[in-house]
Amino acid sequence: DANESKLDLDIDWPGVFKHAQAISKTNPFWNELSGSNPFVHDIAASNRNENNKCLSILKEKPYLFPKISSNRDSLDSSGDELDIDCLLRKSSARRSGRSKSVSDFLDIVDNRRFNPHKTAPQKVTASDMTWLQNDREAYKMAWLSHRQLTRSCLDLEAMSHSPGWAQTQATDIHVVCKLNHKGGSVQLPDSDINIHVPMGHVLPGEFQEVGLKAILNPPLSCNNELSSTVSPLIELTLSNLNTSEAIFLEVKVAAKVKNDPLSQVMSDIVCFFSLNKEGPFKKLENCYIYQDTIQVKLTDLSHVMYAVIAIQASKIQPPATNVWDYVHRTVSVGIYGPKYIHPSFTAVFTVFGHNYIPGKLTICDIKKGGKSMPPVVFQLWGKHTFLLENPQDLNISLTSCDPDFQIKMEDQSKNIKKEELKTGEMVRQQFLFSMLGCREMHFFVFLVQIKILKSSQVTQFHVTTPEPAPKLSGIINRPKRLQNRKEIKSAPWLLIPTIRYPKFQDKPLSVNTYGVALKTVLRQNKIDYLLEYFKGDTIALLGEDKVKAIGQTKVKDWYVGVLRRKIGLVHCKNIKVISKEQAMDTADSELTTRNLVEQIALPFKKLTYIYSAVLSTVSESVYDWRALAEVLGYSHMSLDDFNEAHIDKESERVAHVVKKMKQDCHANKKKRLFLYELIVALLKIDCQGLVARLTQDTIILTSAVKLGKNWRELAEKLARLTKQQIEAYEVPHQGKNGAVALEMMWKPAYDFLYTWAAHYGDGYRDVLQDLQSALDKMKNPVTKEWRELTGALILVNCMEVLRASAFSKIEEE
Repeated sequence: DANESKLDLDIDWPGVFKHAQAISKTNPFWNELSGSNPFVHDIAASNRNENNKCLSILKEKPYLFPKISSNRDSLDSSGDELDIDCLLRKSSARRSGRSKSVSDFLDIVDNRRFNPHKTAPQKVTASDMTWLQNDREAYKMAWLSHRQLTRSCLDLEAMSHSPGWAQTQATDIHVVCKLNHKGGSVQLPDSDINIHVPMGHVLPGEFQEVGLKAILNPPLSCNNELSSTVSPLIELTLSNLNTSEAIFLEVKVAAKVKNDPLSQVMSDIVCFFSLNKEGPFKKLENCYIYQDTIQVKLTDLSHVMYAVIAIQASKIQPPATNVWDYVHRTVSVGIYGPKYIHPSFTAVFTVFGHNYIPGKLTICDIKKGGKSMPPVVFQLWGKHTFLLENPQDLNISLTSCDPDFQIKMEDQSKNIKKEELKTGEMVRQQFLFSMLGCREMHFFVFLVQIKILKSSQVTQFHVTTPEPAPKLSGIINRPKRLQNRKEIKSAPWLLIPTIRYPKFQDKPLSVNTYGVALKTVLRQNKIDYLLEYFKGDTIALLGEDKVKAIGQTKVKDWYVGVLRRKIGLVHCKNIKVISKEQAMDTADSELTTRNLVEQIALPFKKLTYIYSAVLSTVSESVYDWRALAEVLGYSHMSLDDFNEAHIDKESERVAHVVKKMKQDCHANKKKRLFLYELIVALLKIDCQGLVARLTQDTIILTSAVKLGKNWRELAEKLARLTKQQIEAYEVPHQGKNGAVALEMMWKPAYDFLYTWAAHYGDGYRDVLQDLQSALDKMKNPVTKEWRELTGALILVNCMEVLRASAFSKIEEE
């Protein structure tokens, strides 16, 4: 190909590679990894050396890209780390070649070709290759070749010592779908923003490519005293304008007009529309509003369109002072951080003027050692929404619940001004975490508190950090089959449509081991979850694992057994273990799977739980609302029951079923208990992982409530916490008198237990057993009276025998 040969001739490849070999010997990249991003080390170095502003790790030839006056990004950004929103700003046209992505360059080339009058004349070298501007593919190959040279400088093993830099890739919050004449819907991932394309929108045989993108900062012109945006700026692109039907934009917004007559008359939820990103925006009339959802009919179609939803007031009439006074407005916050935690890292607290919280966020203004760092992609660690009736000054404080980590003193508390909230823009605050001493890295939990300065309202939530970075050498050398398994596990949405919950079968338990009682045990004071038996009784043993728990006076080892249709613990020393073949008479130790499920769920009749947490956990984890409805006794339910709620997502349907069951239980409190019935249902559809998670969460919460001020003694026993560390847990919950009220003491207890349990990862059995052992060893053990933790240990030890008996191994087709 003539173009390719010309490219080879002009670029002088041997010279480029020679230069690369020379740079690797002098490049401080090899021994100063943590100082800067290795992708752009030379660029960062040029920040320190003012006389060397032209050095770039991309090694571009000067004639490859037009000379453009540089700004900040030219020195500390790389093509791998571009903020997609930054790229679309007008200022991107002023960036230097070093900080652009290939698509950015190609767009500029196109713009110059079609809009020559928009660009000032540029000084270019005599060897400027005009042919590259006319051949997009050659231009792309030239640029990519240089990027590949950059990547070849990376030593993956060395990079594992500074893993944060492995996370610098561009993010883009958009989706593109190709639809035919039958139409369809396009949803922006992780959002309530949808485009509905009706049938016949394009002619048979033709296609429509619909692009949907969220720009997090809304247009400033739409935020003023009479108007406030409640959605991101939505960019909609269409490939085909030969259409015969309008399309519909549907957005769920973060506000609802108040019910009082003044608010209803003075304000409305509206959609502003423009063909340009900067405006001007006009109000669209074809809008249908249902509660917090707005549907807009778009008739004036163009290749690129922009829409934003806002609350608009006709005028502000006292006592109202601004448009916020007419609405109930929800504020969304997200905590972002690196993909893996390091000994020192930054967490970013972000306030959004809408309810769309992206899973990734490119942060451009991170500072390290007083210098600006290149843009880095941060992951969403946790999110929360709360009602804010008026724009007010907020105080944000973060508290580490783990004594191994601390927050930089000046970062512990920060303020956000109400004027910043009024603009509708994204507001960010950075918090620097660091590890104390040279301990082993581990994930931990921290508390986020949002205080409204002019009132006593406080919102708080916990955030769990990700794991520390894995050793790269272990990943690289891992066998391929394990890599494949990891990929499947980390992408559950690929499996969701094919998940079929197994059919629960009510039949006798299959037991392999029995025990013969060596003595008679009858208790004057009956103890929950402990069996009573006569000498010679044959007891069915549900597994060979032992449970450690307190008896009448001391801690013993127990088996989980069945006798006379009752499940409980039997002291290991009181029985002789025998096989199925040796057992003579097993009639007294038979049990059905239905009876097993109903008995092992009994602790949930007495455990404390947070309904909203249970609801969100279940709705996120159950993938088939019909399966859950059936086992809860709602097999008559159909999709028609969901119409009034406009429920589209499976998670929302599951939540609807759970809410219905909660209402029914509430209406019949004496006979029905919500959490108990829910756990029984989940066990019947084999959601054992979910049951384990709910068990651990409710046990931790109930233990915290039971302990009260005695949590301090437990903290010393479990984690050897010092007096100062215990006080650190209590500080966020202190009242005006500087002490924690007795009825509030469960909160620091919960914070501690949650953090302690997080160190176990997925080992929920160990969490429950170690907690039981620690509680049993206290001076006045709460477990003497409160036996539900023992019941929870019985539950988790019976899961294997339940699965083996109640669900057939080969699913029927």
